Amino acid sequence: MLINKIKSSSRFIAGLDVGTTKICMTIGEVTKDGISIISVNTTPSAGLKKGVVVDIDATVNSIRRAINDAEKYTGRIVSEVFVGIAGSHIKSFVSSGSAVIKGSEVTVEDVERAIDAASAVDVPLDREIIQIIPTDFILDGQSGIKDPVGMAGHRLNVNAFIITGAVTSIQNLLKCCQGAGLEVKDIVLQPLASAEASIVPQERESGIALIDIGGGTTDIAIYKDNWLRHVVVFGIGGNHFTNDLSVVLRLSFQEAERIKIKNGYILPEIADKNNEVDIEAIDGQIRKIPQKYISEVLLPRSEELLELINKEITAINTEGVPICGAVLTGGASLLQDFERLAESVLSMPVRIGYPEVIVNAHNPKLYSGKAEHPCTLNSLKHEFNHPMYTTGIGLVIYGAESFFSAESAFMQNDSSAGIVNKMTGWFKNILRKMGG
Repeated sequence: MLINKIKSSSRFIAGLDVGTTKICMTIGEVTKDGISIISVNTTPSAGLKKGVVVDIDATVNSIRRAINDAEKYTGRIVSEVFVGIAGSHIKSFVSSGSAVIKGSEVTVEDVERAIDAASAVDVPLDREIIQIIPTDFILDGQSGIKDPVGMAGHRLNVNAFIITGAVTSIQNLLKCCQGAGLEVKDIVLQPLASAEASIVPQERESGIALIDIGGGTTDIAIYKDNWLRHVVVFGIGGNHFTNDLSVVLRLSFQEAERIKIKNGYILPEIADKNNEVDIEAIDGQIRKIPQKYISEVLLPRSEELLELINKEITAINTEGVPICGAVLTGGASLLQDFERLAESVLSMPVRIGYPEVIVNAHNPKLYSGKAEHPCTLNSLKHEFNHPMYTTGIGLVIYGAESFFSAESAFMQNDSSAGIVNKMTGWFKNILRKMGG
């Protein structure tokens, strides 16, 4: 799962984040010491609405621009990518399966058969399985097992998280990538990719909600005990904040976006009551408005979104899965005071998900753990340390993990790659349906 094998000691992997407002191409170099992000290139996105392709030609052109920028910056030819997917069409559910252990201890084949049993579910014809993620293994009634291979037992049960998407939405995204000259190595749900680049191991263990606020959607992934517990996508994103400003203040969308980024305080009591902001009206006239007016427009939408998020977290807590905090990523997460309002509404600690936290989490000098394998993010330039880049960086980390898992199995001449391939088998089925 490579872009180009430049030399035997390093590999280059690309992640493509196709968003409603931007296309982000991220390239990482993977060596035996870990992953270094060498480029992050963004271009304006066209042809998407709420994370879903609505104009193939416009989307293809946007992706091509991102490819060209990345190739000019790195001097490498980009031909293969891991691509993120989002949109309100994404749905998920939990399934379970079991397998009788054939020998004296659990083997990789036993785990595969249990996952196969969990995945044998009826899915509507208009939907396709994107990912299957084991969330708990139970061996002879003992739950909470993270890796059952090698353990003694008679019967293995698995609970798995099955993520599905609309067939047409998936196929259109793939067509856009192929139309831009890219081979898609795998599709990854965007909040799971963002979690790879913004959540540390301790948070996954104690209970954390990853909240990725993009331009067209807000994606949530909840983890507890190192297992994925819940995924949901809302059709509300940063563009809705911009549109509110555009409608209420009678501004062009571009001017409203500028005002949101520069003067977008959420809490009226924090905004400077005496400060006035210059805005350019639709008719081209420049006028001044109190900064607090901007806050009064942004606050209701912020509260609406956070209440939806709080409802999901509360439901998980009610099911006996306590969540101890939240991490905000995506460009809209940096609205002034949004983090503070989120802490108030969610009644829990909230932080912004800067990718640098992953570098620090695996640095032996800063963290009591150790660098575990070549998939550790060990280098990140300051300009790449931004919440809007977490999905792209996470896609590179995911790609590195997929490759090294398969390569390790091949070098050991065993079938351990089978479980890794379960994650991509459904994606390959989609390609076959498209004739790819």
